Amino acid sequence: MARYTDSVCRLCRRENLKMYLKGDRCYTDKCAIERRPYPPGQHGQGRTKFSEYGVQLREKQKVKRMYGMLEADFRHAYHNAAAAKGKTGDNLLQTLELRLDNVVFRLGFADTRNEGRQLVRHGHFRVNGRKVNIPSFRLRVGDVVELKDRSKKVVRINEALEAVDRRGVPAWLELDKGGFKGSVKTAPAREELTMPIQEQLIVELYSK
Repeated sequence: MARYTDSVCRLCRRENLKMYLKGDRCYTDKCAIERRPYPPGQHGQGRTKFSEYGVQLREKQKVKRMYGMLEADFRHAYHNAAAAKGKTGDNLLQTLELRLDNVVFRLGFADTRNEGRQLVRHGHFRVNGRKVNIPSFRLRVGDVVELKDRSKKVVRINEALEAVDRRGVPAWLELDKGGFKGSVKTAPAREELTMPIQEQLIVELYSK
């Protein structure tokens, strides 16, 4: 399976945005974008001027990298959002937020989405009592995500839960920290997603 294996800090520097892809490290002075706030590469410190297409492309790349997705998966999510009722941009962000790997991250079981994806693939979670190991599995309102009994002793998961108060849990999710489970209370509204995303640029790019 294709996957990105290079430094994720380069991705943050490329997009000029701290996307918290390294978990705890991003909160320290070791964060690469704090130490080198310019794009990676030989010409990273040169002046760059983007065309209209370039601005749209950079926005798409930023969101795709933020959620740790490959192009085919991201494009599929966009087409599903475009086919649904409502605003395509809002539908796209809602689709991305309701992915199982993202919800695992949002609930605090993992420090990063990449770590959440790995935990899901290794079969640590159940959805409504059934084992699900597909990171892109889309959750619905009322779904309950819980750790398997044998996974409650995993040190890395417990460390992540201990730090959940620093990051917080979105209002559309509910975490039962002691019970090692969480649920989707409501569908995430656009105003609840505070990340610096201009989804209309992505819609314009794919609409060409």
